[in-house]
Amino acid sequence: MKNKNLYTVYIAACLLLSALFFSFQTKLVKKPQKKPNILFAIADDQSFPHAGAYGSKLFQTPAFDQVASEGVLFMNAFVVAPQCSPSRAALLTGRNIWQLEEAGTHSSYFPKKFPVFTDALENVGYFRGYTGKPWGPGNWKDSGWKQNPVGPEYNKINRKVPTTGIHKTDYVANFKAFLAEKPADQPFFFWFGSFEPHREYEYGTGKNHGLSEKDLKLPAFLPNNDTIRQDFMDYALEIGWFDQQLAMMLQILKDAGEYENTIIVVTADNGMPFPYAKANLQEFGTHVPLAISGPGIKGKRVSNDLISMVDLTPTFLELGGAPKYNGLIGKSILPLLRSEKPASRKYVLTGRERHTHARPDNLGYPARAIRTHQYLYIKNFKPELWPQGDPRPVKTDNSVAGKDSEYKEIGFGYEDIDDSPSKASMLFNQKEIPHLFQIGFEKRPSEELYDIITDPFCLKNLAHNASFKGIKSELSKILMSELVKQGDPRTGAHGNVFDSYPRFGKMRNFGGFKQQGAYNEAFK
Repeated sequence: MKNKNLYTVYIAACLLLSALFFSFQTKLVKKPQKKPNILFAIADDQSFPHAGAYGSKLFQTPAFDQVASEGVLFMNAFVVAPQCSPSRAALLTGRNIWQLEEAGTHSSYFPKKFPVFTDALENVGYFRGYTGKPWGPGNWKDSGWKQNPVGPEYNKINRKVPTTGIHKTDYVANFKAFLAEKPADQPFFFWFGSFEPHREYEYGTGKNHGLSEKDLKLPAFLPNNDTIRQDFMDYALEIGWFDQQLAMMLQILKDAGEYENTIIVVTADNGMPFPYAKANLQEFGTHVPLAISGPGIKGKRVSNDLISMVDLTPTFLELGGAPKYNGLIGKSILPLLRSEKPASRKYVLTGRERHTHARPDNLGYPARAIRTHQYLYIKNFKPELWPQGDPRPVKTDNSVAGKDSEYKEIGFGYEDIDDSPSKASMLFNQKEIPHLFQIGFEKRPSEELYDIITDPFCLKNLAHNASFKGIKSELSKILMSELVKQGDPRTGAHGNVFDSYPRFGKMRNFGGFKQQGAYNEAFK
């Protein structure tokens, strides 16, 4: 009996020790973390600092401001290109536009050989989709893709809209449809690509919907007249529409209990559709809003770090636990988001090639730039070309030939600038605004240098100022060295290959090559 009692005690002690050991081991082993959802909201043509969180009263953006206040508000975020389809291709791939062949131009092919982060997230279990505008404009169907590189489309539901300029896609209802299809055990990546504030706008609707001119501060490169003020308020109204849709999506996430586990990223694909902004490497073409919030992010702060949109690519991969793929140029900003650790960037690189069919032979305007915290240096590879497209042809008697059927498709000329009341106003009043017309429309030297601290609107080119010779030389050297390292064709003998790439958008009646969707063999 005594031995039996000892045996019982022994067994009980072993069981107790095993339980304690198991408990200790369980504490040592971290439970697998639930992968975060990712809601990516991207406006179409919105410049920094056009959001309420940046101090503007005209731009009514409570949803953006909420994300900024709960997370990180970025003061120095830049797209790689000042045009939508190359900018979006760079974001999806994590590569610069000069590394993307046809996808580095506007409205061309998107070669299937370039991997995208959305595929990588799907491969590790994410349910993905988009509403509104994905990658585009351009031709992905004939590039080997089975669907848009962003993912499956949710655009079936439309709605009534308050102005003719606002797109009829019901972003919110389509987001609900996406969530209804999402399996309960899967995280999601959703791309909300607003068509706003892309043109056209219904003139006067900003003011008619309650926006006040007393809150309006025009960028200094735009003339201050009634036409442009009205146009600018219409732009602000459409940014407000984008924000309203985002606000409803955030509420849906809260109601579904998903908000606390969702990373929210709000930004834009390029700058505002006004002269000297969109399709330009100056500040208002590439500098965009950015706010990020969500689980694990150290919030309620402002970051002055230099961020390139290609940095979002590895950030998304790291958030989703997806392996990095070859060719990434971007650097994950997750350490910065989680711990206030400064980003390692000392500069960002930007560039542009062809925007629209705006010149004879369908030529683009090749330019590259480097932006530090203080300076912006731009290299224009072909200063003999008009940066915003050729002017409208003039007949021999010096009258404008715009009414001639021969030039019908050319319109006002300068076709890399979106047609708008602001553009028309500057064209018709160019003699009264010589300096503003010059920087916005006319030819530019091979080099430009701006001190962003003292000249945020890029009004004074310092490239030929002897006092800045050293700075210009240093920035030029860094830029060209990086471009060579990254294999930019513009730095070698085959730079004109960009002008060979097809364009699937509108073709105009300029001279030379003008065949839509075809390669220009002269530059291949």
